Amino acid sequence: DGMWLAEAAVSVETLELLANHGIKFTVLAPNQAAGVRPKAQNGMKLPDVGWEDASGDRVDPARAYQCPLPNGKSIALFFYDGPISQAVAFEGILKSGETFAERLLSGFSDNRDYPQLLHIATDGETYGHHHKFGDMALAYALHYIETNNLAQLTNYAQFLELEPPTWEARIVNNSSWSCAHGIERWASDCGCSSGMHHGWSQQWRDPLRTGLNWLRDAINPAFEKAAGRIFTDPWKARDAYVDVMLNRDRQNVEHFIATQTKSALSQTDLTTALRLMELQRQLMLMFTSCGWFFDEVSGLETVQIMQYASRAIQLAELCLGLHLEPDFIARLGTARSNIPDNRDGAFVYEKFVKPSTVDMTRVGAHYAVTSLFKPEEPSERIYAFTVERHDWQLYEAGGQQCLAIGRARVISNITYNWEDITFGVLRLGDHNLTAGVAGHIEDGLYTRFVTEAVEAFRHSDLSQVIRTMDQQLGGLTYSLGSLFKDERQTIIKEILRNNLEQAEATLRLIYDNNASFMRFLTTVGAQQPEIFRAVGRFVIAGELRRLLEEDVTDPSRVLQLVDDAKAWNLPLDGQGVQLALDKAIEHRARNLMDGTEEAASMQALMAMGTLAVHLPYNVNFWLAQNVIFRLAPTRYNEKLAAAATGDKQAADWVSLFKQLAQQQKVNLDD
Repeated sequence: DGMWLAEAAVSVETLELLANHGIKFTVLAPNQAAGVRPKAQNGMKLPDVGWEDASGDRVDPARAYQCPLPNGKSIALFFYDGPISQAVAFEGILKSGETFAERLLSGFSDNRDYPQLLHIATDGETYGHHHKFGDMALAYALHYIETNNLAQLTNYAQFLELEPPTWEARIVNNSSWSCAHGIERWASDCGCSSGMHHGWSQQWRDPLRTGLNWLRDAINPAFEKAAGRIFTDPWKARDAYVDVMLNRDRQNVEHFIATQTKSALSQTDLTTALRLMELQRQLMLMFTSCGWFFDEVSGLETVQIMQYASRAIQLAELCLGLHLEPDFIARLGTARSNIPDNRDGAFVYEKFVKPSTVDMTRVGAHYAVTSLFKPEEPSERIYAFTVERHDWQLYEAGGQQCLAIGRARVISNITYNWEDITFGVLRLGDHNLTAGVAGHIEDGLYTRFVTEAVEAFRHSDLSQVIRTMDQQLGGLTYSLGSLFKDERQTIIKEILRNNLEQAEATLRLIYDNNASFMRFLTTVGAQQPEIFRAVGRFVIAGELRRLLEEDVTDPSRVLQLVDDAKAWNLPLDGQGVQLALDKAIEHRARNLMDGTEEAASMQALMAMGTLAVHLPYNVNFWLAQNVIFRLAPTRYNEKLAAAATGDKQAADWVSLFKQLAQQQKVNLDD
């Protein structure tokens, strides 16, 4: 029924578009109301007079308003309570759920003689990210209001149905909730910024938006012509494509194609149709609001919208034959960066955007390298692609040296096109590896490639292996650094694991050989050698992390390590121990909630509760406490009833649960 507009940015044209699509209401900031007046009764049309000035946040936020539009339609508007919204964001009222509730209730007034709606609007991340435990304050505030019958909880759609607008409102055209200059924050150096970098300029906003507008306008005529040959109505198909974005099951995609195209499509035309739709998706994504919101053209958000633009350029070349990237980059050249090393938007595009471009060959290279570390997986899902292995052969020498050669098919899960690839990967040890990828090689050449590369490898002629790969795979090489970031980190951790185990064993020996002497030095107040202190910190913290990652249920070994740290006078803060403990608590709490290893999970949580008082951290038992609270009226009561009938297993469960609840200070009788 309603729609939130990005940054509450609004214009009369925007409201008309919403109304044309059946949207009944939107929510705006109080400073976006220009004027209000009582609505005419009995369907009469009022002359354009009698408007009360509502500028300067003087609109009454407690009622709904009808906004008449030039196209003859109308839309309902809600102007949220500004002072209370500001208090939530900046005045710390989320420190107490009851305080929050009382502040919300203060928005009602006995001076109003009509039904009142109290509503606020804030960023979602206010509740938990900006204000830790703000989500708990919100939950308790709503609980407090409802259980004490202080107000009726509702939503905008229900309120509109129960209390249709009796007043009309006009908006401040081209305004938003976060730019004092209307909507200039998304087009010019208006002065609005995050405030984090005093003196920085946002002149880059204008050339960036101009460049994106140019890109959209350069693509759309060609899109309309090409899409018109496939789709009954290209723009209606573009709008309907949202159903595919929400559900990419093959059956749903086929339904979209069947209902939007002029006739049945070949595989090639199907790919083209989906690429055209994805092209339009990227053209819309590249206008994502946060791309202009912050201070710097090389910022994460702005680079992201350039990546959307890059994908649009890539698709426009694939399905429309347009070569737009050079002209687009040239337009970004006038978007000056505030960071000297990043120069301008063109440099930022070359530095951050182009290296992130993904095509079938790069996906194939990623798969080729990771196959060394996942030899048992014949196929793999890599983000928006699936790779199906057709042939894979691994040859190993001493140490970590190995050679993998294979064939695979890379399939796009978005546009259904595919490419067959041939690859070879030579690993010399640790992170030293090189890979080559080419398209399909006919069987005879492939057999010769395998024979020559394997023969050279078996004779330890590694330079010949590389030459053979260059000759047969086109000379384009990849390395561990070519992998997508998440998988690269996983493999680096795997490579490091063995090396770290060896290093830890050596340090453990040093620790064990000097533990007694270090305690003696502490006892007599003598200075401890810093190198031994560093070894002690590493070994104790590492052992603590290992025990906690195993969900230790016996705290004695942990407590012994804590005592060792005290004896060596070593700080235990940092070192990843608290993170390991928090993860262990979360893991066991979720197991308990899911009914997995319940007894072991409760025992582990109690052990961790015992440990917490001996560790120099603010240990987070929030999730565990919430799980206990949720299970109290359900599973606990069921087990309690079963125990009353003589069920020994249920009685043991109840006993453990009571002990855990008592330790975590959760009242089961409330």
